[in-house]
Amino acid sequence: MVVTVVADVLGEENNGTTVACMNLIRYLKSCGDTVKVVCPDKSREGQEGFYIVKTLNLGFIINKIIQKNNVTIAKPDKETVRSAIEGSDIVHVMMPFPVGNCAAAIAKEKGIPVTAGFHCQAENFSSHILMFMNSDFFNRMVYKHFYKRLYKNVDMIHYPTQFIRNIFEKTVGHRTKGIVISNGVNEAYKYAPTEKPDRLKNEYLILFTGRYAKEKSHTLLIKAVGCSRHKDIIRLIFAGSGPRKLQILRAVRKAGIKTPIMKFFTRSQLARVINYSDLYCHPAEVEIEAIACLEAISCGLVPIINNSPRCATKAFALDDRSLFKCNDYRDLAEKIDFFIEHEDIRREYSKKYLDSPYAENQKECMIRMRKMLCDTINSKK
Repeated sequence: MVVTVVADVLGEENNGTTVACMNLIRYLKSCGDTVKVVCPDKSREGQEGFYIVKTLNLGFIINKIIQKNNVTIAKPDKETVRSAIEGSDIVHVMMPFPVGNCAAAIAKEKGIPVTAGFHCQAENFSSHILMFMNSDFFNRMVYKHFYKRLYKNVDMIHYPTQFIRNIFEKTVGHRTKGIVISNGVNEAYKYAPTEKPDRLKNEYLILFTGRYAKEKSHTLLIKAVGCSRHKDIIRLIFAGSGPRKLQILRAVRKAGIKTPIMKFFTRSQLARVINYSDLYCHPAEVEIEAIACLEAISCGLVPIINNSPRCATKAFALDDRSLFKCNDYRDLAEKIDFFIEHEDIRREYSKKYLDSPYAENQKECMIRMRKMLCDTINSKK
């Protein structure tokens, strides 16, 4: 099978979309498939199978915002896209952005089947580009634009969760041709109790893995720790990177809590950190799936999750003890204090989460993704 993967956003594996894209590419290659990749990542120039397009110029201000997020957005180049699609059995588009839309249109002209991933909530776009994250009207328009420009024209949509499928179909008013497949949890994340580093032995470690971005709501967790009865022993670990590091540190100083550990960890490093942490908090208000939370659950780390209507992650909570009221930092503080003060219950919940069915194996998910591609090709024939 020859597959063309179109990734408008591809660079360092520091965001969920890039990670999902590279996982799929690596798996398809491991199956002996030929994979051609269209992307704007100049660091891959000259690598076999990569077709590099230029980056999109959106003006000085927006370019700066995108640059701060450590990503690049591709500019359509029909000649390059046509070259990448030529001879392919199927085209898989990662994002409903200009190059993906262009590739889908060209593939349709050639009679080549097209599948598309749904990895971008409207709020992911509106919060970073125009700061309209909480505008219902604007976000509805974003989803309708996505549908008109890409999703109504493809043969199959890959939704990481039923949650985002429901939101999208309700917003655009159409049932879509789609399948729900998790992005999956890598086998590196498994229960392996680990001693804390000596410097952290007397501290209660609360982990959150996520890009330093507005919709991830790091400051909400900081406020919660600031009013916790145990703030003096709590140390936050913010695994990730992103544009809002200074805002996070300002919020830390204002809350009067210990300086967090802020670092982008490799997969093996993060697995170790999860296994010596005490609690996992996921304050994000906007989330399509949150593999980060599933990675923590796979290691038996008990989560406390934002019960936001725009967050799929809440579905992973076993009960209300692992949920806090939407954006209510005082309720989050109470949930944190409960688990600190009831270590026996935390251990009990840890075992329950290890036995929970939420975290699907990444390889099994990739097998289903490849089957989706094969089935789409066969149905077109």
